[in-house]
Amino acid sequence: MPKIHARQALGPTGWLRDVSVEIGGDGRIVAVQAGMDMPADALDLLLPAPVNLHSHAFQRAMAGLTEARGPDPRDTFWTWRRLMYRFLDRLTPDQVEAIAALVFMEMLEAGYAAVAEFHYLHHDVGGTAYANRAEMAERIIAAARRTGIGLTLLPVLYMQGGCDGRALEGGQRRFGCDLDGFARLFEGSAAALAGGPTDHAIGVAPHSLRAVPPGALAAAQEIAPDRPIHMHLAEQEAEVAEVEAHLGARPVTWLLDHADVDPRWCLIHCTQMTNEETERLAATGAVAGLCPITESSLGDGIFNGTTYRAARGRFGVGSDSNIHVALWEELATLEYSQRLRDRSRAAMATADRTTGRVLFDAAVAGGPQAAGRSSGQIAEGQWADLIGIATDNEVLCGRAGDTVLDSLIFTGRGRSCVTDVWSAGRHVVRDGRHPERDRIAADFTAVAQQLGRAT
Repeated sequence: MPKIHARQALGPTGWLRDVSVEIGGDGRIVAVQAGMDMPADALDLLLPAPVNLHSHAFQRAMAGLTEARGPDPRDTFWTWRRLMYRFLDRLTPDQVEAIAALVFMEMLEAGYAAVAEFHYLHHDVGGTAYANRAEMAERIIAAARRTGIGLTLLPVLYMQGGCDGRALEGGQRRFGCDLDGFARLFEGSAAALAGGPTDHAIGVAPHSLRAVPPGALAAAQEIAPDRPIHMHLAEQEAEVAEVEAHLGARPVTWLLDHADVDPRWCLIHCTQMTNEETERLAATGAVAGLCPITESSLGDGIFNGTTYRAARGRFGVGSDSNIHVALWEELATLEYSQRLRDRSRAAMATADRTTGRVLFDAAVAGGPQAAGRSSGQIAEGQWADLIGIATDNEVLCGRAGDTVLDSLIFTGRGRSCVTDVWSAGRHVVRDGRHPERDRIAADFTAVAQQLGRAT
């Protein structure tokens, strides 16, 4: 059985020195021993790898294409959304697979070992179902298998264009399902996952309170009992106003009043919450799925992070639109948003833990919880989701302990220090590169050029 050796490692209860980690044939950690003799090729540092808890893989091909101002002098999320719908009207299954392979490879090279893919591009252009309802899901699964990333697939239920029940229009029609069609889609997606890597799993994602009527929300949960449930919630001011007008309460308040929100839930964004809502959400044990780079790009708002942390709320991070796949920068952006709002420093730090340690601990706990994945700790029985870090460089300067995490997150150069990544024991990044990088990048570039010519 393979062993990984590291001169320092972050264990469940703190920092360890001279560590040997043994990985079983099933991809799980079978033994962790500290104080061992280290071979010459031992890693400088070994960390548990987090799960990217929120991704729309296909949007990676839009990166850099939505920065021109729309017709409204005050450009907003809703302008970006219209552009996104026009873009996805051209995507084929082959193209989606190539795009997903690139973004999954980028996630691995950034230090994520797994992804929860919020998958809502189900149908052909115009909303016609493919002969194989799970066609697009199978393309996401194929990309995950090609790259070796861990996967929790989250088929999305999307039924209406707004809280008033209006019909789907334009690009939205590629998302839409009634409950019967969604049940068949879920069944096909689960079947496609069977026979693949044993760490691949499935959950369910009612898209939002705007896109799923209240009665269907309960039905979606019944389709996937005991599975992760993900949902966009309270991302935009206009969304809050619409939900309040039609359902009689703000989104977070309405959901907490009408659904049994518990630790298997992951509520994405939540950038529009009152202090009371923040504390109520924290008390449920659910995970807040934060995507600070995308939330900054779209002007969503600032998550109420300091209040949520003080209430012992659980959170993790994801790359959402995949405009920039960067684990360490997601965490830094979250922290900087709190500092800018409150004009403070070390906003998320505690009396006994530095900012970087608080953020990293949250990410490696919240991401796996949201994905229903047994990982996030260098401990026996966990999936071997691990990051190897080089510290003998101008970024980390041989540092140790929590200072290493602070330096990885806040210097803006953490990615350059990632040498190795394992996903459920699969050694998917070596010397900072995925072994198929060149071919995957070439496939993606060809697709991006095809889409550009079609614009």
